Amino acid sequence: MATGSYLPAHVVPNEALTQFPPAARQLIAEKTGIAARRQAADDECTSDLGAKAARVCLERAGVTPDAVDVLILATSSPDRIQPATATRVQELIGATRAYAFDIGSVCSGAVFALNLADAIIRSGGARRVLVVASELYSRSLLNPRDFATRACLADGAGAVLLASGDGDSGIVGTKLHTDGSGADLIQVPAGGTMLPYERMERKQDAFVLMRGKDVEDFVTTRAKAVVEELLSSVNVDCNDVAFVVPHQANLSVLQGLAAGLGIDFSKFIVTLDRYGNTAGASALIAFDELQASGRARPGDLVVMVVFGGGLSWAATLIRL
Repeated sequence: MATGSYLPAHVVPNEALTQFPPAARQLIAEKTGIAARRQAADDECTSDLGAKAARVCLERAGVTPDAVDVLILATSSPDRIQPATATRVQELIGATRAYAFDIGSVCSGAVFALNLADAIIRSGGARRVLVVASELYSRSLLNPRDFATRACLADGAGAVLLASGDGDSGIVGTKLHTDGSGADLIQVPAGGTMLPYERMERKQDAFVLMRGKDVEDFVTTRAKAVVEELLSSVNVDCNDVAFVVPHQANLSVLQGLAAGLGIDFSKFIVTLDRYGNTAGASALIAFDELQASGRARPGDLVVMVVFGGGLSWAATLIRL
């Protein structure tokens, strides 16, 4: 298993969000833990970010792009409604033998994609599957005046290469969940068949809308439960977990999750202070940081837990 990530060069600190009053800007770090976020350049789109993360991953693995059998892209901010953004990532990196497709499970997309990649390999359908999660929210999905989203959501991409024949390392188990009754809690109302742009009456319907308190209540209960469900299913104790790689949503939420699970917060990999909430890409970016940090050792058990729109939530256990 190899990893890679890409963060745009442009850093946007809280102080740069001058559309909000000084008191509000000060609250960003206090309420979310975010001090800065990354913003893509004008000539970068979602597939560009994903391709850059993918190239890093493949280079570290010592694998050429034409050796990839399947390319799965998790994104909630595609280049276009169609075709699949994964097809442009395939073209950019030269993965000429792979078939490529998108998964749209918002902030949970990376774990959904990893589960599918693992299943494809175990079924004998492929030897190497490249999972990429790429998000570019700053270009068109964020209302610059919406404090709840503009202050938090950001741009970035992560990648993981799964391969057969890795022995005991890889994905040990996964649990996936959705609850469509909460589909409206995090959404972009316009742009699809339900509300085409030409019928849109409010400009803000083209942007991400989030009912923050309801979402936080959902995360507080479901994230802890899915980790416990996962560890129970594979007979692993919380004390045996070396690291937790969570979706990078909110620092207090992550601290509460650690306390609820009885796992020391020092085991949580946190990047949101520097990168913000990169939606579906956040867990893979954090996983790559763990791999590059030198803290992890072969055989370590890592829990990746994600939650987001859909509503969706998931956890996977990885043996390094």
